[in-house]
Amino acid sequence: MKWLSAGLTFINLSAVCGLLLGIAGNGLNKLSALLALISGAAFAVAAYLGTFDSIKSDCRDGRLPGLARSASEPLALQPAEPEAQERISSPLWRYRHIWLWAIAICFAIFAVRSFCWLLYIDGNELKIQSPYNLGDLSLHITLIRNFANGVPLWPDSPIYVFGKLRYPAGIDLFNALLCLARVDLIRGLVWTGLAASLATFYAFYRWGGTFGIAGFLFNGGFAGLQFFKTLKLLDYQGAKTIAWKSIALTMFVTQRGLLYAIPAGLLLLWYWREKFFRQSSEAGVAAPGGSTAVNPRGYSPLPFWVELSLYASMPLFHVHTFIALSAVLACLFVCGDSAVRKHIATLIGAALLPAFFFGWLVSDNFHAGSMIQWDPGWVLHDHDMGRGSWMEFWLVNFGLWLPIILVLFAISGWRAYKSGEYWKFELFATIAVLTFGLAFWRITWSGSKWTPDAFLVVGLGLLASSVWQARRAGSSWNKKLPEEIVFLTAAFAIFIAGMLFSFAEWGWDNLKLMIWGYFLVLPYLWKDLIARWNFPERVAICVALFGSGFVSLLGGLSSGHPGFDLIDRARLDAVGLVVRPLPIESRFAAYPTYNHPLLLQGRKVVLGYAGHLWTEGINYENESARLSKLMLGENGWREAAEALRVRYIFWGRDEMTNYPTSTRPWENTTRPVASGDWGAIYDLALASD
Repeated sequence: MKWLSAGLTFINLSAVCGLLLGIAGNGLNKLSALLALISGAAFAVAAYLGTFDSIKSDCRDGRLPGLARSASEPLALQPAEPEAQERISSPLWRYRHIWLWAIAICFAIFAVRSFCWLLYIDGNELKIQSPYNLGDLSLHITLIRNFANGVPLWPDSPIYVFGKLRYPAGIDLFNALLCLARVDLIRGLVWTGLAASLATFYAFYRWGGTFGIAGFLFNGGFAGLQFFKTLKLLDYQGAKTIAWKSIALTMFVTQRGLLYAIPAGLLLLWYWREKFFRQSSEAGVAAPGGSTAVNPRGYSPLPFWVELSLYASMPLFHVHTFIALSAVLACLFVCGDSAVRKHIATLIGAALLPAFFFGWLVSDNFHAGSMIQWDPGWVLHDHDMGRGSWMEFWLVNFGLWLPIILVLFAISGWRAYKSGEYWKFELFATIAVLTFGLAFWRITWSGSKWTPDAFLVVGLGLLASSVWQARRAGSSWNKKLPEEIVFLTAAFAIFIAGMLFSFAEWGWDNLKLMIWGYFLVLPYLWKDLIARWNFPERVAICVALFGSGFVSLLGGLSSGHPGFDLIDRARLDAVGLVVRPLPIESRFAAYPTYNHPLLLQGRKVVLGYAGHLWTEGINYENESARLSKLMLGENGWREAAEALRVRYIFWGRDEMTNYPTSTRPWENTTRPVASGDWGAIYDLALASD
């Protein structure tokens, strides 16, 4: 984990240092970018030296070799022979399993295919390999170019005239630093994607073993079973009617914030599990040669400042991951003992101001509307994804995942009950309070139509049960529950939150949060349930769980499509050349589309692609009407331009196609600052001769 900690710290603190230098210097330049990258590298070296990783901490089922489950302790140390210790410390022994190598090959194929052809040159065209990525990658290129152009930070939105950038663009800021350091844009995107894939592979291995990697790569329900009907390798989960799409293809490749957020989040989860539940067990594990793997300062896998920087800066990279990690911390606090609570209170207290600052930046100084809305049902009410019955929706999307996870919850709860470790007053009281909160939220939301329902009944039942149990057996305020209970409780809370609330304008985007509930379950689903079965049963259930995802992943990667055109290179380069001397803060009037050459050069337009505006929660109807009046040359077009803060009008291929009836009065009243085969740019501040 030393290299993973160092690499994530490099990306994290390079971006943070670049942001602070850009704010202080009114924008980024080559010098500030180099200083940011050098600072990030220095912090990375410190993180590498300060990270302590036990020599025995790699294991297929997520536990240390020589450690067995005990009824009274989360982990109990068992003696091991010196020869066995030497054998299991060998890298060849740790990575000998054929299943791990098979999954590693699949992951390598996915990473190379997805990121080496993420954005590539084909003749005179810039192309994109993934059909899911046309709009998303275009926006990321816009943000990278915008940062690299030296705009004051935090920047105005390049796609909306009346607001700051509403996007957690930390990873794009990092790529902008690379661009300013003379790393080609395409090369930087490829390097970042491949490095993030390697980090994600290793982070999943350390968090959930081989099963965890497969869970990320091959998630899916029963949609892929259509293969046996068509005998064609296709991405069946990519259909409009499927909600649980391939995480790898539709999220990891397209949502660039997840390139950093997934390995960083898994590193923090691994750290909290090691520190709070496995520290005492690992502290005495003998290393080869008679030495020990004990850190002389006490076993702490990550330095506190690394933990703090990864957690506190997460809103800059991915807000939904920050919410999920905060939910895990809340569960650890409620279910932990005094030592756990002290650490978490210190972490949250130290992270409060920087996290608030980054959240303030990426939400347009909190001018953006609330991202959390009461919306029970997730996408069950969506016109496309919610088709069919409730049962059909869950079976097609999740297959056996939902029932087997419910079995895991039942078995884990029963084991905890039998061992006497399930009860903790704080946990049940917290669940009761949250349930009451949901009930009263429903009262407010439903108004006079509201009637008592399950939330209120469950809340009353939990509260009564908590009081009765506390009076009967007392409350153990300093008792720490087993790790399974803690992390499975967090997973349940995250998934239920995604089912009851909307965390984005588009319901499907709730998966940015809900996938963390899925990731939390993976290691315990394997080691506490599936790994206990016989080999044939294990193979059968893995085929049932991963078969659809495997078919969809291969189908998405092996598509015979020659790539999707993004833009003509000559047109893009020509526009980039003519706008270079123009002020970077100037706003252009142009047709709103995702691949406009102005946007791909990082310049600001009145309105960008409607889909991007909508997902950012921007109400743009009035601005769209004014822009149409301007571009059509209707009466009052100049007043519309002034209201939209337009300095330049861009008239090119997209504008000719989408405004064919325009009278173009600016051609007679203003002078063009540039023109060519690509079109023309008119400066409204310059009157015609």
